[in-house]
Formats: sequence, C-alpha cells, structure tokens
Amino acid sequence: MSVCILGAGGWGTALSAMLGLHGRGSLLWARRAEVVADLMRERENRAYLPGVRLPDTVLLSSDLQRATAGQDWALLTVPSVGIPELLAQLPPRLGVVLCAKGLAPDGDRLSLLAARMGFGRVAVLSGPNHAEEIGLGLPAATVVASSDMALAESVQQALMTPSFRVYTSPDLPGAELGGVLKNVIALAAGLIDGLELGDNAKAALITRGLREMGSYLASQGAEPDTVYGLSGLGDLVATAGSRHSRNRAAGEAIARGRSVLRDGAEQGGKVVEGIRTAGLLSAWAEAHGHELPIVRAVARVVAGEWTPQASVAALMGRQAREE
Repeated sequence: MSVCILGAGGWGTALSAMLGLHGRGSLLWARRAEVVADLMRERENRAYLPGVRLPDTVLLSSDLQRATAGQDWALLTVPSVGIPELLAQLPPRLGVVLCAKGLAPDGDRLSLLAARMGFGRVAVLSGPNHAEEIGLGLPAATVVASSDMALAESVQQALMTPSFRVYTSPDLPGAELGGVLKNVIALAAGLIDGLELGDNAKAALITRGLREMGSYLASQGAEPDTVYGLSGLGDLVATAGSRHSRNRAAGEAIARGRSVLRDGAEQGGKVVEGIRTAGLLSAWAEAHGHELPIVRAVARVVAGEWTPQASVAALMGRQAREE
C-alpha cells in the first residue's frame, strides 16, 4: 500500500520523492486542486522544493477522503498552524503521524491536541531532516516516536530505505518537544550569524541551548536521554548550522535588520515555526517560573522588545553559576 502523505509542502514532497527513488509508492495530498494539477504536469514542486523530481510512483490528489480511504495511518506534513483544521477533517480511526515541529494554538503539544480530538493512535516523526537533502536521496536518519509501538514499527518499515534510516522510540513527548525547541535555538544561532559574533559564541549557544532543551523536556516528563538523540541534539546541530534552515536564516535576517513576520512567520511562503514557538514557550516559562533564558531572549527580539544586540548582552550578563 502506498504511504499516505498529507501536505504537499517541502517536507511532504521530499518524503514522496525519496520513497520513489527507491521504488516505493506514495500518495501525496494537497489541499488545492490547482497545486495537484501543477505537480502532475511538472512532476516538480517548484514553489517548495525546486530541483527535486517526483517519480511516477508518486500519486497525487486533492480529495482528502479518497486519499485516506483504506489507509491505516497517514503522515501529516502541514505546518503546525494547519494541523487542527486537518485533524478535524480526518476520521479518528486513522493513525496520525505528526511531522510538524511546532505547538498547537494554545501552546500545547500537537499530539495531545490529536488525542483530545479522539485520535487513539498518534506518533511523531522528528530528526535532522532537511527536505532539500532528503528529496535528493542523500543519507539521513530520523526517529518515529509513539506510545503505540505497533504504529511506530509500521511507520519504520514503510519509510526505511537505503538512504533514510528510521529508528523507533516510546518517548513521544521527548521526540516531539525536541523538534519544537530546537527551532528557537536555531533562531538564536541565526542572530549570532547575522551579528557576526563568531564560532565561539555559536558553539556556546548550541551547548547551552541543548541544556535548556533538556531542562524543558524533563519538566514535561520526557526521558532524559532523548535530548541527546536524533530529535534533540541531532536536529539542533542541523538546524542551527545549515544553509537550508529556515529558522537560522530568519534569525540572521532579523539581525541584519530585515523584517520577518512575527505570527508564525512565513519566509518565501515557507513557515518558520520557531518564531511563533518562541512566544508560546516564553509565556509558559514565565507562568510556571521555569528558566528558559535563550527562549525568552529570542521571544523578546521577535516581539520587538529587544534588539539582537541587547539579547546577547542580557545572556552574557546573567549571574555567574556552575555549569
């Protein structure tokens, strides 16, 4: 059976292309019929993933009911802001694999939102996976996490290829939140790049950012070691350093004085998850008395309350302490 992928942005397109490169079938759903028509004609997603060809094994549809008919589970590759609307259109009997690295509108985890909406089988897919490389068949690894290991193993078997190694994990909150927080740290890394503060500053930021991620994950009941895995350290390294990273690029743009939308930010039509996430996590930290200094600094920069330079000064001037 073809893998069902809901969302024809860069990530959904990359997964379909990757599977096709290895002779696997997939069904890629796009909300708008005109997008499907373009993809059928061009066999390339020029808006979100130019230069990557969609093999003939990739089927295309804008009919959501037809796309999910007979499917046991589906990959949801739309941005986090679109997840609630998409879930509302899906039957709860369907297993859902959440691929967005963001939070629900109320700041809660997307997996908890899905559970509240009646979905009994929920997983997340997370890791250092830039669509630009996955779509070309370059080697990468990811993790699928779920409390339903039968679902996780089914996804693992369906997506594992010679160029895409898939691990399973029972730590759903850890894998999900690692992907969420790394976007904010990557924004901070972009600020450092834009301010031209050097490698030492960026290395320190990534190291302390990982510590901040671990602290937050622990507060949410995640397993301590998950932050050092693919969905934590692995994704942070890729997102904070790559030329493909939207979040890092957005941070650099802000530091160089260019305007970036603050409400979930789109850059060239592509959602920058970390901008909205920074505000949500900062508000949570303040309400719960939890220390997330990098997150709070990024949130203030995005909100226009601090300049990038002021955020660096605030972080460097914090009270001395043990590592």
